[in-house]
Amino acid sequence: MPAGPPRRQPTLDEVAEHAGVSRSVASRALNNAPHVSRAKREAVERAVRLLGYVPHPTARALATRQTGAAALVVSGEDPSIFADPFFAEVIVGASAALDEADLHLMLCLAASDRGRKRVEDLLRCRGADGVMLMALREDDPLARLAEEADLPVVFGGRPVGPAPRHYVDVDNTGGAREATEYLLAQGRRRVATLCGRLDTEAGRARYRGYRDAMLGAGLEPLPPQEGDFTEPSGAAGMTALLSRHADVDGVFAANDNMAAGALRTLRAAGRSVPDDIAVAGFDDLAVARIADPPLTTVHQPVRALGREMARMLVALVNGQDPTPLILPTRFVVRASA
Repeated sequence: MPAGPPRRQPTLDEVAEHAGVSRSVASRALNNAPHVSRAKREAVERAVRLLGYVPHPTARALATRQTGAAALVVSGEDPSIFADPFFAEVIVGASAALDEADLHLMLCLAASDRGRKRVEDLLRCRGADGVMLMALREDDPLARLAEEADLPVVFGGRPVGPAPRHYVDVDNTGGAREATEYLLAQGRRRVATLCGRLDTEAGRARYRGYRDAMLGAGLEPLPPQEGDFTEPSGAAGMTALLSRHADVDGVFAANDNMAAGALRTLRAAGRSVPDDIAVAGFDDLAVARIADPPLTTVHQPVRALGREMARMLVALVNGQDPTPLILPTRFVVRASA
């Protein structure tokens, strides 16, 4: 009696599906890699026995290179940047998504030459299964290192210049345009902007949104007053605006920190908000709700930004090729405008 066709060998994807885990978790469990829970490891072992899975030697050799960790790299100048509510929310979102994939989160600050060297070593030596990059400035060497790395890389926010292959961002231009249009709809005609750093794509995009709204209303945009997304820079920028444009009746700040600084300056200058000057921000973090008066602002889903960055990275680690993602914003009206 002729023999039937040879039985097809089960794949790692099928083992993962049967165990109810991701492909990367199944791979790490089979290779005794760290950061896999006992329950998931046992589920993978049961699936292997049931399906009769036999790892391919070459695939096993490649899998053992996995570290069980993903790095979040921020190109900032101050270690306290991780305490900023914005980055804190990003970390919460990314950590939750990585935890679902049994990946450990590493935090790296790359501002100094030493910090960049550590990140470069991480990329070249595959010290992580993948990397998420944030807060890149124009001509940031980290962008070049990421392009040269033999590792999955996801950008949190587009860097300045050509769009990378994999990134998650928010609708910065649309959100800024909506905020400025709201100020104009309230009858404001001398609307200024406290823009973020113009060597970042977020800073440029939010200035474009302000400028588009002003030109769309037939009004001349005022020159941008640049800040660095911090409260002190917002206070100093508002002081500069008042000295040059005393008739300003509306301000769009590129983030809530700078908007809070602007409120502090206006209060000290005896200007009433919103009666004399209406103020709108961008982010909708805790500072917006506790500001005096509470801040009208653009809500961006910061925690979702971190979560989707991590999910995109996990997809890359698992051999998929996800498309870039732009998250929507929404406008929140409070007492400052």
